[in-house]
Amino acid sequence: MVIRCRKIKEDSPMKKIRTKQVLAAFVMMVSLAAVSNAAYAQLEEPDVVTAPNPRTPLSEGYHTGIGFDIMLNNFGFGVGGYFKKVVSDYTEVSFQTGITGLRDVSEQTFQSFFTGDRIIPNKYKRGFAFPFLFGVEQRIFARQIEDNFRLFVGAAAGPAMAFVYPYVNDSDGSGFRSIYVDPNTGFIRGAERINDFFTGWSDGETEWGYSGELKIGADLGRSFGTRTTVEFGYFFYYFSQGLQIMEPYRPYGYNENGNPVIFNDQGEQRPHFDAQKYFGTPQIKFTFGGMW
Repeated sequence: MVIRCRKIKEDSPMKKIRTKQVLAAFVMMVSLAAVSNAAYAQLEEPDVVTAPNPRTPLSEGYHTGIGFDIMLNNFGFGVGGYFKKVVSDYTEVSFQTGITGLRDVSEQTFQSFFTGDRIIPNKYKRGFAFPFLFGVEQRIFARQIEDNFRLFVGAAAGPAMAFVYPYVNDSDGSGFRSIYVDPNTGFIRGAERINDFFTGWSDGETEWGYSGELKIGADLGRSFGTRTTVEFGYFFYYFSQGLQIMEPYRPYGYNENGNPVIFNDQGEQRPHFDAQKYFGTPQIKFTFGGMW
């Protein structure tokens, strides 16, 4: 017995019904997956919590601040004080002053292995400076960072006074420290003494210039009544006339008697270091104060 099978045409009604059923099943599966994911997302998504407004000196009832600074930079150690006024929630203006050292960029300090004495070759004068800075500080990221770490940026500028006095007792006025050869030891020694820290002040002189700083810092702790601050920045001085920290001249040589040859045949001295006008340094500052 022979069974004949009839081939269904591609465009037959049965073929179309089967295609519609497959498409309907696919659409239903995609819809169920989307609804399931949406329901799951709604169950897992937390409620939106509104962040509280940042605390500020004004909101805490503080308008004025005062304190003292400890500064560390390439000039050495410095101290100072400040006065601040709150002008808005995140902005303060300030006046600060202090005393810092001054160092020429050419200075190099050596320590004697035998005596422990510190030696700075070619140093001619010591210097100190007194900045008078008027500045502004702006708190940043107040809503993103907690109130116990109040980050701010600031800038300040103003006049500065420098006081320089002799490091070398230049008794012959040559502009450098004369030397001689010790006949007993054969070592080269200075013919003019080095002043100690408190010697030579009466021969000092003052020079006026400018000072400034750029900084970023943070007020630490939740209390606004007492203030502890750490700052990192760049501090500088500028004196238009320049400060002669290093030896301005050097000898042309030494004669047979061991004395320095100060002038050449034209009566001119041999230049050495120029007066320095710009003094700049990175700086870290620690501030301790209070507000009322």
